[in-house]
Amino acid sequence: MFKQEKEIPVFVFMGFLESGKTRFASQTLIEREFTQGEPTLLIATEEGIEEYDEAELKKRNINLVYLEEEDVNTEKLLDLQDEYNPKQVVIEYNGMWQLQKLFDIRVPKGWTIIQVITLVDASTFTVYNNNMKSLMAEHIQNADMVIFNRCTDDTDINTLRMAVKTLNRRSQIVYEHVSGKAQIDNGEIEIPYDLDADVVEIEDDDFGIFYIDASDNVVKYIDKVVKFKGQVYKAPQYKGKAFVPGRFAMTCCAEDITFLGFKCVSMETPNLNDKEWVTVTAKIKCEYYPEFEGDGPVLYAQKIEKAKKPDEEVVYF
Repeated sequence: MFKQEKEIPVFVFMGFLESGKTRFASQTLIEREFTQGEPTLLIATEEGIEEYDEAELKKRNINLVYLEEEDVNTEKLLDLQDEYNPKQVVIEYNGMWQLQKLFDIRVPKGWTIIQVITLVDASTFTVYNNNMKSLMAEHIQNADMVIFNRCTDDTDINTLRMAVKTLNRRSQIVYEHVSGKAQIDNGEIEIPYDLDADVVEIEDDDFGIFYIDASDNVVKYIDKVVKFKGQVYKAPQYKGKAFVPGRFAMTCCAEDITFLGFKCVSMETPNLNDKEWVTVTAKIKCEYYPEFEGDGPVLYAQKIEKAKKPDEEVVYF
């Protein structure tokens, strides 16, 4: 009979320097009694302004180890496992390192990454996102939870929400105000169109918002009639009975352009050409289909009209 290895949960806290990782880890491990006294290995990969209180960590059976990038390898992790025999591992990961490196390492038996939490300073998010977009995208794409800290009354929550949802629809989002109050994201995007109109007209610049909100909150769109401009994609799996009107969108960088759109059932599909621009008027239903791995918006066309391409063909988030 084979002996099953006991799982050793690994929690990864990541983010750029001064994003609040150390403070969050300290609060979690010390103030919230996260470890409940069980032997815990805390691996830190950078030293910021804020430091760990090693004496308090020791009281809670938490061993702190600092590693340089070259030390984050299988041999070193095996040594740490043998030395400390932890029941759980917390890694404060350097935001300038590729997270994939950590995923690719052969870790000690039983080590299982069960949660990745990304910490983001809301006050500097735009700067980092504009100048290190691919790294920021990796932080968000791999996160089970994104925590925006240092939020103020003037913080544009809608922009932060869109930045996360375009890259990672499954991630939970938390906004932490400078006062210390935390708010879990309710998933509601501030939409710029009138959802109560007889025909909900989606302007070209608002297609991205429409796509994200309808994907995440399909129930409120059921039986709504929408009108928008999109490019035709004739998906072979629909066998001429439906097509996908949508837009190409840049979610991360120029190399990461993807086509966004919803299945649209229409008798006009055989008469349409791939990549041509059309204006679609359609009623939205909620149905299961593989693209969403569950229920999602499906359009039922009422009118398909030829259209000129928009001034900006690519949607930017």
